Amino acid sequence: MATGLRERWRVKARRTIQERALDLFDERGFDAVTIEEIAAAAEVSPSSVYRYFGTKEGLLVADEFDTMSQEALQELFDPSDPVGTMTRVVRAYEAPVEGVAEPVPWRRIRYFFKEPSVRTAFCASLDRAAQRIAPLMAGEQFTATQARVAANALVFGYFAALEQWYVDGGVRPVAEYVEEGLAPLRPVWAVGGE
Repeated sequence: MATGLRERWRVKARRTIQERALDLFDERGFDAVTIEEIAAAAEVSPSSVYRYFGTKEGLLVADEFDTMSQEALQELFDPSDPVGTMTRVVRAYEAPVEGVAEPVPWRRIRYFFKEPSVRTAFCASLDRAAQRIAPLMAGEQFTATQARVAANALVFGYFAALEQWYVDGGVRPVAEYVEEGLAPLRPVWAVGGE
C-alpha cells in the first residue's frame, strides 16, 4: 500500500516539475531557465529535479516509458502488432485531462525539434527504448538482429512522425501522424522473419 502511494506521489512530482519547467521554457526560452528556477517554481529542491531527470534536456524527454519495468513493458507491448501498440500509447497520451489545455507530452515535443541539445537527448532516449523493445520482438518471428533493426525502425519511425506533426504545426492529432507514418512498417510484422 505504501509503495503504491509513494509511486503515485513520485509520478505526480515528476509531472509537476515538467509542467512548471514547460511554463518557464515557454515564457523565457529553454536556454534562459536554470534547474534552480525550475525547482523553485515546482516547490522542490534542485536535487529532486536532478534525481528525477538529470538535466534540463532529460526533463523534456523523460516519460512514463523510462521508468516502466520490463515486465510492465512486456504486458503493454504486442510483438505481433508494434505499430498498434505505439498508436494506442499515443492515443492514451492524447486523452483529454481535465483542467489541462494541452497535454504535457505534446507541449514537450516542440522542444525536441527547436532545441538541438533536446533533440540529441531524445534520440538517445529512443535508442534506449529500441534496446528495451528488441528482446520482446526476438524469438519465433525475428532473429536477434532482425528484432534490433525492427525495433529501431519502429522508434525512429515514431520520431519522424512526431517531427512531421511539428513541421505541420500540429494541425492533426499526434496519433494520426504516428499511425500514418508507421503504416509502411506493418507488413514487416505480417511477414516476420522470413
